[in-house]
Amino acid sequence: MMSLPKRVTLFEMGARDGLQNESEIVSAGDKVRYIDLLSATGLGWIEATSFVSPKAIPQLADAGEVFARIRKAPGVRYPVLTPNMKGYQRAKDAGADAVAVFTAASEHFTKRNINMTIDESLETFREVVRAAKNDGMWVRGYVSTAFGSPFGDEVTPRAVVDVGVKLIEMGCDSLSIGDTIGVGVPSQVEVLVSMLAEKIPLDRIAMHFHDTRGTALANVYAALQQGISSFDSSAGGLGGCPYAPGATGNVGTEDVLYMLHQMGIETGVDVAKVRAASRFIAGVLGHALTSKAFQAMEASTQRL
Repeated sequence: MMSLPKRVTLFEMGARDGLQNESEIVSAGDKVRYIDLLSATGLGWIEATSFVSPKAIPQLADAGEVFARIRKAPGVRYPVLTPNMKGYQRAKDAGADAVAVFTAASEHFTKRNINMTIDESLETFREVVRAAKNDGMWVRGYVSTAFGSPFGDEVTPRAVVDVGVKLIEMGCDSLSIGDTIGVGVPSQVEVLVSMLAEKIPLDRIAMHFHDTRGTALANVYAALQQGISSFDSSAGGLGGCPYAPGATGNVGTEDVLYMLHQMGIETGVDVAKVRAASRFIAGVLGHALTSKAFQAMEASTQRL
């Protein structure tokens, strides 16, 4: 076990991974307001939207408008998902300077999600990554279903490592390793991170945990023990995946911040301001959020 990091970087997923799974479409104005609130929290990375086909994810059909309207805070990066060259060109035209491509370690999930095999998806993304690097952009690669598939096919740690290495070799600056359906447990995290570390520097890896079965924070701690210092999280615990039946939200940003700050680990993020962003989007969505720390802070305020 390595010593715990002194500082952790959070990648905020609420505006993209969170809102794409909502049944109701949030207006562009409310999305802009939500992202602007997140920009004031101290977060350095906020995934703003996804330039996928509007037919595939209608909740994010306004990607270009939203990205153009948000206030780009100094020192904050706003990556966007780009599934193909058409999406990449839309993102570039909107002014993006950081993009992400996404594949998976499960063949069945990849076929259901983007209608390609893993190898086909990597070939598609190779062109996107090449174009992005030529344009001076920062590029992230997602490896979804790293701990299990919603369709029952086996996902091995070796398969995750193999996909991750291919993304790094094609030019991705960073990897996000995702437990898309929230089935992972700490012992699996320890095995997978140790195998990834043999091939990829730990400072280029972020972990992305969903809290479907209540193990996300335990998995964050297990990854910290292995030397991981970057994590994806979602304000209020928003999220899910339209192509992964039963998958619930990302680990809540407030939950991760509470745990890290209580452990003396720095993040540079103001949890009260994240809570304000969560409160705003909860009002827009009209339903409760799942983050336990957010719920506790809201309940504490109501008692005063």
